[in-house]
Amino acid sequence: MSGDASLSAAEKTLSVLEALAEHSRIADIADASGLPKPTVHRILQTLVQRGFARADGRGGYVGGPRILSLAGRFLQRLDVAEHVRPTLRDLHERTGWTVHFALLSGDEAVYVAKLEGARPYHLASRVGMSLRLHCTSIGKAVLAALPDHEVRALVRRTGLPARTGRTITDEDALLTELAAVRERGYAEDHEENEDGVRAIGAAVFNHTGEVVGAVSAASLVDFAEAPRDLPALVVDAAGEVSRALGAD
Repeated sequence: MSGDASLSAAEKTLSVLEALAEHSRIADIADASGLPKPTVHRILQTLVQRGFARADGRGGYVGGPRILSLAGRFLQRLDVAEHVRPTLRDLHERTGWTVHFALLSGDEAVYVAKLEGARPYHLASRVGMSLRLHCTSIGKAVLAALPDHEVRALVRRTGLPARTGRTITDEDALLTELAAVRERGYAEDHEENEDGVRAIGAAVFNHTGEVVGAVSAASLVDFAEAPRDLPALVVDAAGEVSRALGAD
């Protein structure tokens, strides 16, 4: 590749990142990417700061932990939903409610699976849709698995916008709610994200014990006659999904 001046900053960075997969010395990365050594060095320093590269101690560079983390999250979203679908289907059949599975993605969660409820209606949720954490049963289940200082930091990044008149918009009130979630083992959404919809959610963990998402069962309030053991069913399903991801 040549014509350094004609390339955008993004193209230069991607060229260096691709070259880094096969080379470690700056000279070799420069040759493979077609970029000047000073440009390569500057980009590598930025990649190091962001965790996408690290110095190997011998004057060269190798891929950093952020690459593995990012790749793992993409792979997880691609195949996990199918891997755990039997568990989700069982929850769906035993409750008749709409079942969701969402994975944490930055400061939000993203639906990766949805099984429509037995009633003749469809909820607005869809696979690929992102959802706020402070006003959904999935989100509150995830937040409850985090220490309060991490929740506070997240809230200060995202705010607590009201989705309905029932949304929790006060930081201390949210922390009180999360304490209750930890106590009972599942989260509730009483029309906090969408008017007329209630849900129960439970957190999902991976092989390291890190929270990675949650499972929920949702229904319209008008059709919310639920099995008496609905919370236990959701918690059990989340546990099965966690075990499928290698959790203890």
